[in-house]
Amino acid sequence: MFKKIWSYLTFKKQPEFEQADKSYLKMMHGINRISILMFLIGMIVVIIKIVRL
Repeated sequence: MFKKIWSYLTFKKQPEFEQADKSYLKMMHGINRISILMFLIGMIVVIIKIVRL
């Protein structure tokens, strides 16, 4: 599972999506990457705020 998430975040092609060449699917993956990165940044900010208290 972690290997799949890592390949998703590092923009590596996943075997099951190589056949899908539709632009809406690529845009959906791009938006998902942005949301995952924003979530991780938010979690880091929350952890830093908790540690500083």
